[in-house]
Amino acid sequence: MHSFERFHPIVNFTWFVCVILFSMIFMNPVCLGISLAFSFLTALNMKGQPMLGFGLRVLLPVMVLTAVINPAFNHRGVTLIGYLPGGNPLTLESILFGLAASAMIGSVICWFACYNRIMTSDRFIYLFGRIIPSLSLIFSMILRFVPRFGAQLKRIHGARKALGGEEEGLKGRIRSGVGTFSAMIDWALESSIRTSDSMKSRGYGRRGRTAFSIYRFDRRDGALLVLILALSIYVLAGKLAGAADYRYFPDFQAAAGGPYTFTVFLAYGALCAIPLLIELRERVQWNAFESNN
Repeated sequence: MHSFERFHPIVNFTWFVCVILFSMIFMNPVCLGISLAFSFLTALNMKGQPMLGFGLRVLLPVMVLTAVINPAFNHRGVTLIGYLPGGNPLTLESILFGLAASAMIGSVICWFACYNRIMTSDRFIYLFGRIIPSLSLIFSMILRFVPRFGAQLKRIHGARKALGGEEEGLKGRIRSGVGTFSAMIDWALESSIRTSDSMKSRGYGRRGRTAFSIYRFDRRDGALLVLILALSIYVLAGKLAGAADYRYFPDFQAAAGGPYTFTVFLAYGALCAIPLLIELRERVQWNAFESNN
């Protein structure tokens, strides 16, 4: 279990909302670099070695594709580099905006990878079960169903392959795929019936039904929540004051730098680094405890 996961769900959810929202609205290169670096490091720390493979197979191609596609369709900017084969201008501003957009998309993908690791379905239901019970239940069931669907698909495919049911050639692969998909539909319908019967037997939806929760909000959660809100308000105030503004079109124009702009960047970096700092603090405490014993 990651150290950040031990905190109250409302603390986790508040932090994710802040960092994901800021990652989407801050297009300043410094903010994008901070978000991309800390999002990938946090995802690597939470998910381990598989995150490296995900970064090479999925994240990097998506970012490269975004950076390449943007100049092909966006021709704004005053710094002309040349002309594309179709005759459209290629500008430096469109290239850099494509790089900024790719960094934004990459950081948001990494933050959502961390979100899926921390905010499990039971945490989401705990937060929103009483406010929007039906929607929270459906959302949590979808989050739970997607990985189960993928795992079941691998099992069915492996079983058909072991029994010699996989055919060669394009038509054979189509027939095999249709058979696998049909088996998946049967499994999904049967699973939904079992889930419905289980919920009905446990009294879901009946008046007066209570829910058990293991989460308790303590002083440590309160201190971290106050820190998250304070950093977020300071960063948002800096954004509204124009300290983190950056314009790409028609030419480059950044907000006037200064001590205040630097403190906004520092607060944003501290906000994004909270899970890593918590993990580092606990590791230092654990090493100190082991050394004393």
